[in-house]
Amino acid sequence: MSVDVEKSDRSPAGTPSPPEPIKAIPVRHYGRWVAALVVLGVIAALVRAFASGNVNWGAIPEYLFNADILKGLRNTLLITVLSMVIGVVLGVILAVMRQSKNWVTSSVSWFYIWFFRGTPVYVQLFLWFNLGLVFQYIDIMPIYKDEWSDFMTPFLCALLGLGLNEAAYMAEICRAGLNAVDEGQTEAAHALGMSHAKTLRRIVVPQAMRVIVPPTGNEVINMLKTSSLVIAVQYYDLLQAAQNVGRDSGVVVEMLILAAAWYLIATTVLSIGQYYLERYYARGASRQLPPTPLQRAKAKLAGLNRAGGTA
Repeated sequence: MSVDVEKSDRSPAGTPSPPEPIKAIPVRHYGRWVAALVVLGVIAALVRAFASGNVNWGAIPEYLFNADILKGLRNTLLITVLSMVIGVVLGVILAVMRQSKNWVTSSVSWFYIWFFRGTPVYVQLFLWFNLGLVFQYIDIMPIYKDEWSDFMTPFLCALLGLGLNEAAYMAEICRAGLNAVDEGQTEAAHALGMSHAKTLRRIVVPQAMRVIVPPTGNEVINMLKTSSLVIAVQYYDLLQAAQNVGRDSGVVVEMLILAAAWYLIATTVLSIGQYYLERYYARGASRQLPPTPLQRAKAKLAGLNRAGGTA
């Protein structure tokens, strides 16, 4: 018995030695370094050009919270929000009309989308602004009657021009979201006795929001930038305010840079809101939601603290 134990303790003579670790040599991407140097060179050239140019950089923080600039910013945000409300509400109606089996309503929806998507919003703004050359009065008996020039104010021109144009794009976004929901769920809801309107409200629309929200967020940001076109109908927005202040103070370029900075700030805030809204509607589709920027920062700091504690 002891002999067997001694034999079992001895390693067999033909056992191969463990393989040596592989020495991996990383691939050198020289093209990336060249591209990085070119990009840094272009950025340095642009910074040097603006730094050496005749730009009064001190005027930008000086007029950052100017009363006229803030009024223009407020009007820009107001026209953006109201235009998007009109666009979303009318877009949902047009999308439902487009899905209808009634050829009259579906044809009207198709024609609306075809017209407003096929013509520039700048032309539509001018069209609303100059309709007073065609209609002298507006007469909605017995509710309202007035001259067209008094009725169609710059604010109303901007609101109709942007809102009705946006409705055409939102109609296609909403239609794509509705079509993304499996038809079997609609059939099951109808089999349970739910009406078509209740099926849309309780079953289809909540699931379609995962498809609708991301492009709608992009449309909000795009609307904020497109609102600068309302200067054509004499609506006092951020761009108009920047031009007026720049003309009066003699810092035209600086005020345009300031307007661009405010647009960047506003779009950044909207982008953050879009991120959290998308994350909210992704709860039913993802098992684990991706961490927010704040959560990633906290995790990074926790990792650094642990590394410092172990050291």
